[in-house]
Amino acid sequence: MSTHPLIREIENSFRRDNLPDFRPGDSVRVHTLIKEGEKERIQVFEGVVIDRRSGSALASFTVRKISYGVGVERVFPLHSGRIDKIEVVQRGRVRRARLNYLRQLQGKAARIKGERSHAGVETADAAAETPAPAAAPTT
Repeated sequence: MSTHPLIREIENSFRRDNLPDFRPGDSVRVHTLIKEGEKERIQVFEGVVIDRRSGSALASFTVRKISYGVGVERVFPLHSGRIDKIEVVQRGRVRRARLNYLRQLQGKAARIKGERSHAGVETADAAAETPAPAAAPTT
């Protein structure tokens, strides 16, 4: 379904450009602006992305975390002005776009395997190339 060019132009003016590349299964930290009376502060919501809905200015994503043994889900509009920033904490390796099955799992079963970064391998190789200190001869 195509939208009117004027509507598309207005929606594009509200789109955010500084979004990181994240997918379902990734652990993210979402910094949101919370207004309490006259003051505003930033609150961090950290969890696993279980859903990502696309659609121009109406795009959204769902983040799930376990707080004191209770599952908490929050849906964030992707292009909202109330979101300060989104940080990707860990990449997750999943085979689905919607991770609704995580709602029935608990504890270790609810974990998602993360993709291994090559940075850890490079530091291990660098440590292997440096010579070990020579031991003092004993007599």
